Amino acid sequence: MKYDYLIVGSGLFGSVFAHEMTKKGKKCLIIEKRDTIGGNIYTEKQENINVHKYGAHIFHTSDDDIWNYVNQFIKFNRFTNSPIANYEGELYNLPFNMNTFYKLWGTKTPQEAYEMIESEKEEYKTEDPQNLEEQAINLVGPTIYEKLIKGYTEKQWGKPCDQLPSFIIKRLPVRFTYDNNYFNDLYQGIPFNGYTELIEKLTDGIDIKLNTNYFDDKQKWDEIADKVLFTGMIDEYYDYCYGELEYRGLNFESETLDMENYQGNAVVNYTEAQIPYTRIIEHKHFENSDSDKTIITREYPKTWTKGEEAYYPVNDDKNSQLYAKYKDLADKEDKIIFGGRLGMYKYMNMDEVIKEALNLAEAQ
Repeated sequence: MKYDYLIVGSGLFGSVFAHEMTKKGKKCLIIEKRDTIGGNIYTEKQENINVHKYGAHIFHTSDDDIWNYVNQFIKFNRFTNSPIANYEGELYNLPFNMNTFYKLWGTKTPQEAYEMIESEKEEYKTEDPQNLEEQAINLVGPTIYEKLIKGYTEKQWGKPCDQLPSFIIKRLPVRFTYDNNYFNDLYQGIPFNGYTELIEKLTDGIDIKLNTNYFDDKQKWDEIADKVLFTGMIDEYYDYCYGELEYRGLNFESETLDMENYQGNAVVNYTEAQIPYTRIIEHKHFENSDSDKTIITREYPKTWTKGEEAYYPVNDDKNSQLYAKYKDLADKEDKIIFGGRLGMYKYMNMDEVIKEALNLAEAQ
């Protein structure tokens, strides 16, 4: 069978694009190398708990159009992301707010907290910060940096903070209110039945082939459709002809525990360098799931190597310049289109992914 569009990857970008093109009367085929649909937002029900198999995904947006778009398929609960930071057994509220400052210094008023941060910043200020460490201390001072930023960031990126570029932390949210809501967006929540239902609704009636690697028979798949949307790694598509882009990998270690409540919160970040994982997710707290057991997942960031699953692009200057070379190749293509985090080599939240996919579909 001949298709108008072959979509490589069944994640959010590919599924939204396939849905929109099908609405336009186009025949689409999605191929997916995993044995499940949904890419990294895939959720799976275990012990009556929707488990985020590839890391926590919390939907948030201030875009009315995007919020209305996803709500035509699924409904969201009122989950508010209020992570906790664990530093050497001490617990702190995130993002940095009056609860955090009280725990750190005992400050009780916004003025007291402001003056404490300003005095710390002034003592260690650098006129022209050259790296992430100097930039972070310039923004919030050494105490918050050492306890709540340094270890976590070094685990996440696999490099010391004084070797990371300053632009990674252009700003840090500092709130002089007792507000633990991590996001500033107007809308926020988790789908009542998990994200897999969203992908199922988006791809309803669309041909999908699982356990299918595009590169195993690229010529065959290219010939089956007039156009190809590729949502994998753009450098892999071009056989790394200019060299490998950098990505961060993740390992997930999940446990089912014979207790109802392990940590009392959906997300607890571990901000000291000595603990190898960055956070523990307790999935039942995303939806207040009714279960006499609980499931937790530890996330271990790692250096990505070829052949492994890539999760985050490393958007520093070196990689951005390398990506620009691949983007030049992509811009010359007539048949191949690139999309998603890996295809566009760009970190995007879910609402941004949907918007990019809608824009691409509209342009076709």
